[in-house]
Amino acid sequence: MTAPDRPLDTDPTAGTPDGRRSARRRFLAVAATAAVLLVGTACASGPASAPATTSPAGAAAQHAEIVITNFMFLPAAQTVHPGQTVTVVNRDQVAHTVTSASGGFNIGDVQPGQSVTFTAPDHAGTFHCICSIHQYMSGTLTVS
Repeated sequence: MTAPDRPLDTDPTAGTPDGRRSARRRFLAVAATAAVLLVGTACASGPASAPATTSPAGAAAQHAEIVITNFMFLPAAQTVHPGQTVTVVNRDQVAHTVTSASGGFNIGDVQPGQSVTFTAPDHAGTFHCICSIHQYMSGTLTVS
């Protein structure tokens, strides 16, 4: 009696308890690796290690975004053009602001789940930003 034909890439032990355990181990290993990569990516996106984002010239460069999550501005440093549109998205469970510490702008309260759009200052400069409600939150908006 001969074994039924099966594709070459099929594990011959797949129907056995050991084959199922091996498949389960491979799945768990892949899932664990994916989890480590996701956690590493999330940790790397914090304000201390977030790279400055520079918008390219052209029509697509007319919009920038700052996301507020976990009481942080992401990216922590953003470079925009004078007069460029900037959208602030609040993904936290409490209200926040984006306020220039030197008085260049203040977008007011952004409620949880809401977004607010503002126009970057029309002159070059580096603006240290805080949340006026949670002043330990900080970031930098560079207009150039």
